[in-house]
Amino acid sequence: MNEKNWGIKLIKLFLWFLFLSFFVVAFFGVFLLWKVNQTENKITLFKKSPSSFLDTFKNISLSSNSKLKGEDTGRINILLLGIAGKGNPGENLSDTLMIASLNTKNNQVALLSLPRDLYASIPEDGVQMKINSMYQYGKSLSPGDPQETIIPLQKTLGEITSLDINYWLILNFEGFKKIIDAVGGINIMNERDIFDSSYPGPNYSYQIFELKKGFYNNLDGETALKYARMRHNDPEGDFGRAKRQQQVLQATRNKIFSTETFLNPNTLNDLFNALGDNIKTDIPPSDFGSFLSLAKNLDTSNIINIVVDAWDKNSLLKVSHLFYKDVRAFILVPRVGNWSEIQELAQNIFDTEKIKRRRQEIAKEDASVSILNKSSDSNIGEKIENLLRESFGYKNITKISSLEDKKNPSSEKSFLCDFSSKNNPFTLDELTTKIPAEIIETEKPECDLFSNDIKTDILVVVGKDVVTQYNLEEDSFEEYKNSEDNFIYSDFLEKSKNSDQ
Repeated sequence: MNEKNWGIKLIKLFLWFLFLSFFVVAFFGVFLLWKVNQTENKITLFKKSPSSFLDTFKNISLSSNSKLKGEDTGRINILLLGIAGKGNPGENLSDTLMIASLNTKNNQVALLSLPRDLYASIPEDGVQMKINSMYQYGKSLSPGDPQETIIPLQKTLGEITSLDINYWLILNFEGFKKIIDAVGGINIMNERDIFDSSYPGPNYSYQIFELKKGFYNNLDGETALKYARMRHNDPEGDFGRAKRQQQVLQATRNKIFSTETFLNPNTLNDLFNALGDNIKTDIPPSDFGSFLSLAKNLDTSNIINIVVDAWDKNSLLKVSHLFYKDVRAFILVPRVGNWSEIQELAQNIFDTEKIKRRRQEIAKEDASVSILNKSSDSNIGEKIENLLRESFGYKNITKISSLEDKKNPSSEKSFLCDFSSKNNPFTLDELTTKIPAEIIETEKPECDLFSNDIKTDILVVVGKDVVTQYNLEEDSFEEYKNSEDNFIYSDFLEKSKNSDQ
């Protein structure tokens, strides 16, 4: 065979190789697009009719330029909700609740976890309950409309955090396990020995879950779910569990977006099947391409992880309880009289140093603060004094035990009198939002009444409006952590109905 014929055969062989490579890539691309289309039509609740194959191609193409909700403000907030799902006890109670925030200006990602026992009132409804019950409550109001089901929880989280919840995504336990198994398991560093003899098992039973301290390669879905849900042997209780959930979420994300996953058709097929069967979201198909474009630039190696907790003096929550019939149900409430601290944290999650700088400025002002209790509840003044002294570090603070005021023996509203001529702006702002209390001009009768009798920079007059927030009995974190909270949702609903009648 001469060199010319050999060269022609090499060229033909090369061309056949290119053709086969192109065919394989094209086939893989079409398969991937088809699976995306199938999954899209299963998970999204936004559209009224299924997306076509062509619609999916347009939506995920790089030319997609739909603007995402929240993009104009530079921040997109997505509610991530984990529920038990059908066949599990408490199938519609929220076991995991996170807000994932995407900073579109500097491509940062932040995860804010809120505990399931956080007790709140649903806006415009007035019903109070733990936030882990709000999805089920919404389902009882709108059993056939998934988009309406999420509204009570969505509104409540908006009030708690002052964030616009732009999108939401719900995943059940079965989907959680299948997604992790589909990608071949996840890598986890377990920081302490785990032994839980009361892990929930099938048919309302209990089983033992044990995991030694150390690095685990390819933790399967079943074990990863137990690792994420276990709470009885964690010194941080529910808050330690929230940290583990964030850890598992990041590990799963890393595995899904790995080259190993993207180059394996079988893995992708199993992954898309798991997603389609177990996830629901209100993200419309038209936004998929924009999300993909955004995801390419996100810095997921430095995710900000924050858990709102109640286990030390710097925590934003405190432990309390309510009684449902004979059951003592532990709840978590803000340590101050409103959601202002959680709102401040949520708003500044990409720059928490700003909160520290504010505290430093307050310490520099070192304003003298006097507390006058006119709430008609003798304990409230002392509770607020202890809060400011122990949790916020106020050093120059006094409580006025009595003051003659026959015309105004009590006050309906809390207010502040600034006798320092506005020389303590950071302290005033904190007291206004945290107590909360309104600033009254010192020349007005409410403050002028005390101007000659009290020598202080700021006078805090505690009124009746804060009694409810501060008068909840406080329990220890150890009691909360060690409790088996037998909260029954149906009992709660019955109690709520009776109280409204």
